[in-house]
Parts: sequence; structure tokens; C-alpha cells
Amino acid sequence: MEKKDKRYQAYLRILKEELVPAMGCTEPIALAYCAAKAREILGCMPDSVLVEASGNIIKNVKSVVVPNTNGLKGMEAAAAAGIVAGEADRALEVIAGVTEGQKEEISRFLKAGKIQVRPMDTEEVLDMAVTLWKGGEEARVQISRSHTNIVLIEKDGEALYREKCADKVLRAAEDADNDGGQGAVGCKPEAGAKGGNREEADRALLNMEAIYDFAETVDPDDVREVIGRQIALNTAISEEGLKGNYGANIGRVLLHTYGNDIKNRAKAAAAAGSDARMSGCEMPVVINSGSGNQGMTVSLPVIEYAKELGCPEEKLYRALVLSNLTAIHQKSGIGRLSAYCGAVSAGCAAGCGIAYLQGGDLEAVNHTLVNALAIVSGIICDGAKPSCAAKIASSVDAGILGYAMYREGQQFYGGDGIISKGVEKTIGNVGRLGKDGMKETDKEIIRIMTGC
Repeated sequence: MEKKDKRYQAYLRILKEELVPAMGCTEPIALAYCAAKAREILGCMPDSVLVEASGNIIKNVKSVVVPNTNGLKGMEAAAAAGIVAGEADRALEVIAGVTEGQKEEISRFLKAGKIQVRPMDTEEVLDMAVTLWKGGEEARVQISRSHTNIVLIEKDGEALYREKCADKVLRAAEDADNDGGQGAVGCKPEAGAKGGNREEADRALLNMEAIYDFAETVDPDDVREVIGRQIALNTAISEEGLKGNYGANIGRVLLHTYGNDIKNRAKAAAAAGSDARMSGCEMPVVINSGSGNQGMTVSLPVIEYAKELGCPEEKLYRALVLSNLTAIHQKSGIGRLSAYCGAVSAGCAAGCGIAYLQGGDLEAVNHTLVNALAIVSGIICDGAKPSCAAKIASSVDAGILGYAMYREGQQFYGGDGIISKGVEKTIGNVGRLGKDGMKETDKEIIRIMTGC
């Protein structure tokens, strides 16, 4: 693929947009970011707080530890951390700089009972709003569709910024009458702001043939910063997960039970990173498709295989470009959040990266992906919590098995369940399953988790 090809430039942009650092599970961190931004707009500490969120946000925040809070969990903890100690300009690292004194202040703020949480009436899967009051003053910030995409900023009922597409959710008719449907007068994205309104690269340009071509031909210097950061940060938290005592310690259980061969080390590396992250480890990771678990799953097994095989750095970079874009391609059809476990997309994509490291061509990569998806596409997402690490291990195992099947001349065929002939059709089927077919499953999961 030539550098002047529009796909080449789009794929570079996609990697830079998706592979960003984040500290803590992205849903509570997004909520902390939303709260920190609202606190910035209010200009002082609030007397009362209302947090509204879609079911998937509630699901993914409910059971995970919010970092830098002395082990606190849940919606109220995430919002309190953002309000008390958040630095809004740091986006998904919004609470990375919390001091010991601020941790105590977060606890006191929570105990004061100032925060009310309620479900949000929204059609968006990823949607949240934080409203703060102090005396007669009010500030409201809403994030929708992606974890740092601010669609509304209000102060005392006046829109300081409103993304045009947010009109369908908030005051659509009023805005259409007042400004011809162009959004509030004078409302502009904050220049250079992280998470402000932005036009993203077109994910519809992704397909497996072009992804493989890009991975083969990309100038390593064009991806060195983003991929190098992923290797460094994700390896560090994986090592911490294996050393420390986090969650159910799935990474250590795998090594102690099944040994130290490369297949098991690959699974354990990814699981250990999740062990640490889901249990409040205060180390950043590079995410994929809005998820730290997916960012670790798509990278750490490939890194382990590259070490085992003695691959040069450039080969590893190309394999990680392939695995990351393959995961993003799958998730583009599913959406950021759903009842479909994102670790499945990432683990199957890691299998493709592993296949590439071992000399696999486009045919091998495509068969690896289809085989792996046939095995684990039924895993549900029931929120962020320690058991994510075990789901990650299962998904990576499916990716490894998918390539082993191909090498043995074995495969699943079109018509076998949700598998269709051709990798793109199968990816489309999985997207349909995750986005549309599992909507009712998602609602039932949320009802079970919230006791409704």
C-alpha cells in the first residue's frame, strides 16, 4: 500500500485515535472525566450532584475498582473522584494525579451523600451526563457514543457547546427553530481539547485484505510512537499483574496450573494485565476500541510470541498493526459497548497477529479469524470486573487454536452456525449479532446486575 493511498493515511489515523493511554477501566474513567469537566464549568465544589447514565455504563462501572480511590467501586466513586481530584484536560488519565489527601477528600465527599445516580432515558448505548449545583448555579456535561466525546456543555441552562448530532437527544425541536438545526449559536468545540468534537477516520475503509496489506507495507516509523507505547505500557501492567495480588489472579493461576509454554504464557500475560486493571492498579495501559482489556488482549499475546520466536522489532510492529486493526474492524460493526464480550474480538485478533509472526499469509490470517470467531462468539459482557481476565484467556486460546486448525488443514465452513463463506461476511454476521441480536440479552444482563 502506497503512503498516498487514502487507506494508508486513514489507517494511521485510526491507530492514533484508538490506541491512546488510559488509567483505570474506561467506563468509570469516562464518568470521572465527565464529572471533572462539569466541576471545571461550575468553577467550585458542588452542593449536589446528579449522575445519569445508560444501562451499559452502569453495567461496566458497577463492579470495577476506580483507581486512586483506596479501592472504591461504582458510579458514585467514579463521579466523586472526578469532581474532587479530576484534571479534565487529561481526558482518560483524568485521575492519574490524585494525592493521598485527595483520596481522603473523595471518601468524605461520598459519605456526605451528595451524589444521586439514575438511569438515563437514551437510545445510545454509551451515554452519560453529570449535573452539578452550587447555590443557584448549575453546570451540566454530557458524553455520548465514545468515552471522551463531549456532546453538551451547559452553564446555568445556557449551552456553551452542543455537538450538532446531540440535538436528537436534547432539545432538537428548539434548536431547529432557533438556529436552523446548526446547533447553539456561538457553540464551538474547544480548540485542541481532548475529547472535544472531532471528525474521526472512516472505519468503513477497514477490511481484512487492506489491513494485511497495510501491515505488510507500513513504514515502521509511522507507527513507532503509538505501537511502541502500547508495548511498553501494556507489558508493564502485565508484569505487575503477575507479581501482585489482584482480583482472582487468573494470570498466575494459568501459569501455576498449566505450565510455562508459549501458548499458556500468551494467555497469562493478557489475563494478568486484566487482573491488575480490573482491581484498581494505578498503571496506565494503551486501549483498543475504547477498552483497556481489549488493548491488552490484542497486544500482549502477540508480544509474548514475538519474544519466543525471536522476531525482530519491525516484525512485531507489523503484527501488532495487524492485530489492532483487526480488532477495531470487528468492533466497528458491534459498537463500543454491547452484550457481546469485547475480549472475543481482541483475542481472535491476537490470533491473527500470532499467525502473522509465524509466517501466516492473508489466507492464514483470515482462516484464523473465522475459526476463532466460530469458537467464542457466544461470550457475554456482564460488566467490567475480575472475571474479565478469564474471558480474555479463553478468547486468546481460541485465537491460537484458530491458527493451529489452519496449519492442520482444518476449518469451520460457511453455514456452520453464524459462519458465512468469506471473512468479511463472517465479521458482518458477528457485528449483527453483537449490535442487534443481543440487545434484549443486554437489557436482561443489566436487569440481573441491578436487581430490577
